[in-house]
Order: sequence, then C-alpha cells, then structure tokens
Amino acid sequence: MKKIELEIVALSHSITQTHSYAVVLGEVDGLRRLPIVIGGFEAQAIAVALEHMKPSRPLTHDLMKNFMNAFNIELQEVVINDLQEGIFYSNLVCFTEHDTVEIDSRTSDALALAVRFGCPIYTYEHILQNAGILMDDTATDPKKMEAVGVEEQNTAKDSDLASMDLDELNRLLQEVLDHEDYLKAIAIRDEINRRK
Repeated sequence: MKKIELEIVALSHSITQTHSYAVVLGEVDGLRRLPIVIGGFEAQAIAVALEHMKPSRPLTHDLMKNFMNAFNIELQEVVINDLQEGIFYSNLVCFTEHDTVEIDSRTSDALALAVRFGCPIYTYEHILQNAGILMDDTATDPKKMEAVGVEEQNTAKDSDLASMDLDELNRLLQEVLDHEDYLKAIAIRDEINRRK
C-alpha cells in the first residue's frame, strides 16, 4: 500500500470531548485533514516539542528519545496504520545499523516522538477516506480549523490574558512554567509576543 505523508497543522482543545485535545494532521501537498483526539499529557508533550521548549526535567517522551539515542536507535518514521472503532493504531519504524524493527504504539505517543526526532508521519488512503476531512482551499489555514471540529483558542482564557498587564503576564508565565503546564505557557507567551 502506498503511504501518504502527513504533518501536524494544529493542536488545541477538542470541542467534542472535555479534558481532551485534538491534533490535526494535514496531508502534505493535499487538502485532507485527519483530526485525532488525544489526552492532555500527550498534547502537552507534543506542544513542548513543537515550540522547542526545554522543561526543567525530561518529559517521558524526551526520556524515550534519550534512551533510543544512547543505544543508537533511530526513529525512521511513524505510520498510522489502522483505525478500529474510532481508535487510531500506529507503528514506530526504528532502525539500528543491523536491523529495522516496527514497534506498536499509541498514536499520540508516536506523534510526540516523531516531533522530537523530526521524522515523517505517514498513513494510508483507507484511513484518510474513513476519518479524514476534505478542506476546500480557502480553509487550509490552521487558523480556520474550526471547520473540522477543532477550537483554535479558548476565547474566555484569551480575554483573561488580554486584561493583564505585561508584568502580570510574565509572573503568570513563570508560575505555569514552574508547574510544568506548557500548554498554558504557550498561550501566555503568545499574548506577550502580540504586545511586542
């Protein structure tokens, strides 16, 4: 089967499930999107890597990458290879100088590792046909992902941040970083950057 390359185009709160997030994968050079609901921990792990943030201590996925690097194991690619009853299944394709091994993985963990290793993410046509959403070319901007059931920003939280001055935002940023809440830290940092 021919593999189709995907890239992460959005990560935000899921409208359909509380306390969950959605990572939206977009077809490289295509208009289809694949929204996947993931947990908060995994969303935070993906966000930290996407934003090149450095936690004070390694997160679980950082530890896994460090472990793999220590034993000269490279993550070559992630393949989202199955969809059963709304659950995505993935494989990590790893190689050493002597062998290539496929390891079963939760899709959210596979994506968190893919971002850290900078490796490609693939799926198959039947998965995109069953769970993908076709975007028209006016809605390919990640800012317009509401069309696929993903909320780009929580407007109540945005208005709270907008009412704070820069000193308050900087104190809050330090506080959430101390508590390792990197998703909130990204929103606060974005608000600070908007004012510069």
